[in-house]
Amino acid sequence: MIGPTGLVVLTDRRAARRPLVEVVAAAVAGGTRWVVLRERDLPRAERAALADELRQVLTPVGGTLVVAGPDPLGGDAVHLPAAGPYPPPRLGLIGRSCHDEAELGRLTVEDYAVLSPVYPTPTKPGYGPPLLPSGLATLIKASPVPVVALGGIETSGQVRDCVTAGAAGVAVLGAIMRAEDPGAVAAALQGAFDTVSSAGVR
Repeated sequence: MIGPTGLVVLTDRRAARRPLVEVVAAAVAGGTRWVVLRERDLPRAERAALADELRQVLTPVGGTLVVAGPDPLGGDAVHLPAAGPYPPPRLGLIGRSCHDEAELGRLTVEDYAVLSPVYPTPTKPGYGPPLLPSGLATLIKASPVPVVALGGIETSGQVRDCVTAGAAGVAVLGAIMRAEDPGAVAAALQGAFDTVSSAGVR
């Protein structure tokens, strides 16, 4: 299974302006093909049911649901925190959050890494300082796997800068969850990614 590319949407039902599945469906209609299910405070049965709903949205368009945490909730793709577990479970697709070169150096069988925060972000104010595109580019060169950029990415210009730095994808939470029109925002951000990628910058 090939890792995330383009726009990757992270879920946050508390930040969402509408029911989470509706927001994700709008983002998918706007071009998103990768979604990471967070919502780790939910009981497993509720979270598994939510995962099923999101897969029903993604599967018809060839999209992929990645589940945060070691339990894939009936799927085959997970995204793990930098803290563990090590080694990761054996699944079809494994991602890992990283913040510096040391954490990238701990990767073993992971398929991709998410580097954050690229820009200042209200979602996780404790992480930092922000890498900015220059720091992101440096870490991407040190990464043994493709990288998805995360943190404070809200504009097409930021997407272009991340792709120019070498990111295989850009992960967004607030810009989609809090949007009045998630589909339009997704289309704009995915469009920016496609424009830079087709120009051969990466």
